[in-house]
Amino acid sequence: MPNATVSTGARLHVGFQNLSLARERLYGGIGVGLAEPRATVTAEPADGVVTGDPLVAEYARRAVDVLDLPGVAVALEERLPRHVGLGSGTQLALAVLTATARAHGLEPRIRENAPAMGRGGRSGVGVATFEAGGFVVDAGHPTNRFTTEPPAEGNWTVPPVVARHDLPADWRFLVVVPDAEPGRSGDDEDASMRAVVERADPAIADEIAGVVTRKLLPAAAGGSLEPFGEAVAEIGRKNGAWYADAQGGVFRPPAGELVEALEDCPVLSGVGQSSWGPVVYGLTDTRHAEEAAAAARDALAERGLEGRVILAEAAESGARIETGIDRR
Repeated sequence: MPNATVSTGARLHVGFQNLSLARERLYGGIGVGLAEPRATVTAEPADGVVTGDPLVAEYARRAVDVLDLPGVAVALEERLPRHVGLGSGTQLALAVLTATARAHGLEPRIRENAPAMGRGGRSGVGVATFEAGGFVVDAGHPTNRFTTEPPAEGNWTVPPVVARHDLPADWRFLVVVPDAEPGRSGDDEDASMRAVVERADPAIADEIAGVVTRKLLPAAAGGSLEPFGEAVAEIGRKNGAWYADAQGGVFRPPAGELVEALEDCPVLSGVGQSSWGPVVYGLTDTRHAEEAAAAARDALAERGLEGRVILAEAAESGARIETGIDRR
């Protein structure tokens, strides 16, 4: 029986370029695909949807519907932590879609079908890093399409990528996943985002635009670690100013304490919070990676927090796909 295995890395979400209705384009995600941690699924044709995981079952039902297939059996081999800021929902949804399609000998048409999977409605970073990895900036959506109610399921297109760069092989992203309350998702996230957008200061968007064009993009293109990190940190803080009322500060607790601690680490740059957190990240290189990881473990311990510390490369490519025949 034909089968397909799809493995995809997490993503960091630095922030948006604009959340103000006073500017022509809304959102415009900025982020990085990571080589680790990963979500991995294996799929094979079946009658109906067969899986032991409720979330995988939801995505599998969507996949067989959009691809017009009779069914699929999906096994979850590796799972990303959910609702912590690593893009677990998008990566898992697209992995299930791709594995389902390839197990049936079809192309998944990822960007076209992502909305039907419920993904890519605001940020296009997760879709873009699934496709090709790297550092990504997307174009956002026309502001005149914004409504106080979320659009009907699947009634959107994924924002196009306006910039993508591979990052140097010796860069390492420190990823700290504290054991804390999960970030916002689903209806709660939609409501929070609408509230933020309706009162967002457009001056912050103008400041971010300058950082993106004059500092972040040149640093990414030139592989300049310190300027890249400085730009990422600045964009993260400016995004946090938009979210301060919604999340209890520029960074949500306990991410704010970890950001403050890691900003004092001399081998780290670009410290910030990914999406709604609680994941905190920073940028270093291979020579200083272990020192950075030790600082993160100390920061967790000093605040009485448990958690996971990961050193990850930026993904050089998109999801890994393997197809074959099970001859059992």
